[in-house]
Amino acid sequence: MAKLNAAATAKIKEICSRYKDEKTPLMMILSDIQNEYGYIPLEVQEIVSAETGISVAEIYGVVTFYSFFSLTPKGKYVIGCCLGTACYVKGAQQVIDKFCELLHVEPGQTTDDGLFTIDALRCIGACGIAPAVSINGKVYPKMTVSQVQEVIAQYLIQEEKGKEAGV
Repeated sequence: MAKLNAAATAKIKEICSRYKDEKTPLMMILSDIQNEYGYIPLEVQEIVSAETGISVAEIYGVVTFYSFFSLTPKGKYVIGCCLGTACYVKGAQQVIDKFCELLHVEPGQTTDDGLFTIDALRCIGACGIAPAVSINGKVYPKMTVSQVQEVIAQYLIQEEKGKEAGV
């Protein structure tokens, strides 16, 4: 969605119109847009504002407040490292640091090849299996620094197989 084309603009307007009768449509609209495009840049927020009458400032505030919304495209594999208290005291900071070191990115960034994004998350509700890491919804319990390279390798192998299969 580098530059918004007419089809994307029409789709965003259509998403907004789905919720025209709702009293508080913003979260539903933003969720649908995030699901459709993977992120919600300022240009899209301006269209939502024009369609709903909600100020861009309010929309931006919502997009930046909730971690599941993003202003920039995310990688194919989003690595969510929980840094909530239970995970943190069991070594989650060292785990996220290892992901960052191996992938050469910081939390919130995406690798140059577009494969991986690292997100530092607050409690994901997996305290009993701390430290927890999720990748596209798959949870890795009791993650250790020594497991990080193996986990990344699994996804790189999956990518290679996909390329070989022409996917």
